[in-house]
Amino acid sequence: MSYIDLDYISKIQPRLQQFKKKRDYLFNFRCPVCGDSKKSKTKARAYLYRVKVDMFFKCHNCGASHNLANLIKIVDPNLYDQYILQKYKGNKPSVELDIFKKFKNDTKKKLKSSPLQKLTPFSEISINHPARQYLRNRKIPEEYFSKLFLCDKFQEYVNMIRPGTFVKLNKEYEHPRLIIPFYDVDNEVFAIQGRAFGKEQPKYITIKLQENKQKIYGLERVNFHKRLHIVEGPLDSLFIDNCIASAGADLILPVETKDVVFVFDNEPRNKQIIDRMYKIIDNGYMIVIWPDNVKEKDINEMIIKGKTKQQIQKNIFDNTYSGLSALTNLNTYKRC
Repeated sequence: MSYIDLDYISKIQPRLQQFKKKRDYLFNFRCPVCGDSKKSKTKARAYLYRVKVDMFFKCHNCGASHNLANLIKIVDPNLYDQYILQKYKGNKPSVELDIFKKFKNDTKKKLKSSPLQKLTPFSEISINHPARQYLRNRKIPEEYFSKLFLCDKFQEYVNMIRPGTFVKLNKEYEHPRLIIPFYDVDNEVFAIQGRAFGKEQPKYITIKLQENKQKIYGLERVNFHKRLHIVEGPLDSLFIDNCIASAGADLILPVETKDVVFVFDNEPRNKQIIDRMYKIIDNGYMIVIWPDNVKEKDINEMIIKGKTKQQIQKNIFDNTYSGLSALTNLNTYKRC
């Protein structure tokens, strides 16, 4: 089964009642053709299963039988058109809306007049430098080193790009920091986040250069035509396909879409996070609820502990819920 098939199964999942995974490549739900049992709202006798490399649908109530493409067509004809286009004609959407346009990767040209011009990207720092070793220890993919920067004197730097931010410089808190730039969809820097390398407090300091923009990290590299994942931390977003980070804030997406999966940190005892998860479910979005066998706090920690990107993405897919099933699982998950 291809990644495209998995992606579109996850897209129709919220529209199939009582949808649940029985085991790998076997899913159960109420039949969208006959509506399943008229007497019991809990009976689900339709199945999606794999034969060799393809997925098929079968209802044991009405006898309906289709391949995955026709099931998608029954559930959502518009989604079916997208699936066929992506499956057989490549991965480009038929219509390119201006608000969705992907930026041209012209970072060097942008940096000439950007607030990053006084900083050194990690791609140009010696491999033996402690700061670069920090990124390696956290297993940050080297493809992102050119968009992460080292700042030796954070307060001085911030006052240079945004004068008056720190009225009085405090040398006691003047530590080197990892600079994580926030780009908008046009690849312009609108905020920077300074992350401590050690136990210095505060751990994160985010400086907005344009107050009218939300603190959303990763806008310049995602495709809003595809399923969008939203995590909390910018570094976590580097390990998940088509992912942005909310940087700890409640965000309003720049597009109208419900094909979004929120992936919160694995903190069942954190009341603030749990409350936000309930809010996301109430707003009709999908959400990941980590199973008990996941002990790590966040995605970067999972990577550090040895899990692969593919394993994490499969775990996300297997534990994505919406609606009543999300509420039920969240009630079981929370510890606060």
